[in-house]
Amino acid sequence: MTLIKSISGIRGTIGGSTGDNLTPLDVVKFASAYGMWLKNRASGSLKVVVGRDARMSGAIVQNLVQSSLLSLGIDVVDLGLSTTPTVEIAVPLEKASGGIILTASHNPKQWNALKLLNEKGEFVSAADGAEILSIAENEAFDFAQVDDLGVSVEKDYLQIHIDAVLALSTVDVKLVEKENFKVVIDAVNSTGGIYIPALLSQMGVEVVELYCEPNGKFPHNPEPLPEHLHDLCSLVKETNSDLGFVVDPDVDRLAIVSEDGTLFGEEYTLVAVADHVMKTQKGDTVSNLSSTRALRDVSEKYGVNYHASAVGEVNVVAKMKEVNSPIGGEGNGGIIYPELHYGRDSLVGVALFLTHLAQSKVSCSELRKQYTDYYMSKQKIQLTPEIDVDNILKVMAKNYSKEDVNTIDGVKINFANEWVHLRKSNTEPIIRVYTESTSPAKANQLAQRFINEINLV
Repeated sequence: MTLIKSISGIRGTIGGSTGDNLTPLDVVKFASAYGMWLKNRASGSLKVVVGRDARMSGAIVQNLVQSSLLSLGIDVVDLGLSTTPTVEIAVPLEKASGGIILTASHNPKQWNALKLLNEKGEFVSAADGAEILSIAENEAFDFAQVDDLGVSVEKDYLQIHIDAVLALSTVDVKLVEKENFKVVIDAVNSTGGIYIPALLSQMGVEVVELYCEPNGKFPHNPEPLPEHLHDLCSLVKETNSDLGFVVDPDVDRLAIVSEDGTLFGEEYTLVAVADHVMKTQKGDTVSNLSSTRALRDVSEKYGVNYHASAVGEVNVVAKMKEVNSPIGGEGNGGIIYPELHYGRDSLVGVALFLTHLAQSKVSCSELRKQYTDYYMSKQKIQLTPEIDVDNILKVMAKNYSKEDVNTIDGVKINFANEWVHLRKSNTEPIIRVYTESTSPAKANQLAQRFINEINLV
């Protein structure tokens, strides 16, 4: 597996020979490049916040990253086992120059990654990322003299993050407490098992824990897709719970299971939360090109506009800032709520959804019925070195030039009642083939049709 370098960070599998995977040498090189990028931008003392998910390689990678930063004369705020949104919140609160999150997000256990943040606690831009990669390639490092080495301090941001969420204007803790909700949480044995139960308990919710031991031994594929959530669906019904939540290893994606064991649909996490937020904070909404049309429908209900961005959190955030959106995110269960910070945050999603459910006075499954039914198929084509992705996308755009085609990120072809989005992944060596239609069968048929067409190019 080739090391993947993109605006999503530096990502690879642990183990193997140099150049093939994410090795300790790669970790030191890229952490040092990030530190040099910070030093090149500012004079004086620098500070970086570092946190990690519970992957088995996490402690090793964190030690390598922090030692590299300290060797450059940069101070470190060590959050230890944390979440992506927690690190994002901590950066401005600590008046830090940036942050690094050690997580491969939804990837399996053998993966790890360095996600890089700027001084706002937001992901670095594509231009900044390119500059960091250039420093790494040139190994243009200037390590500190022994008297100027950085210092590290450990801090726990769990309660700070929870307090910030519970203080939001659209979160009603007392109302949620009155409902006496019982909720199952599946945290895939990562740091969501620390953070989400603590949040729920402080909202007066009875918690049933499933895979909440942060040991990094993922009991199922950590991406919160339907085929990975059978245990959660069963336990919600067995325990007569009101709903279930599942988060990915770094706690920035949130999916929901209704009380009857049916999937609310991770695409509808953002739809429901946006419906709640726009009751009191009307404004344009934003999601990426691969997200459901249902957000557009909810936006129209409130008389506001819907905007689509390129895939990638940094692109969604840029569009949200451009249109001053009060709520946005990604159809993969990523909620971005600027009242707290510009980053996907499952703690925010949990608190907003529970408030919405409490106000609605209906069951979780009944709440889901209030939204238009669209069905997505998310397929992928594994890449090999000889596949020319750019050429494939050009051919597909040309073949469908008479349709409504968007090429800001791969190729999205909009038909009357369905769409297909083809793009090269930022995080895996695959072409993503996402479709949406009015039935599961139609969405799958559309996806298979395009997979067949791509294989003929």
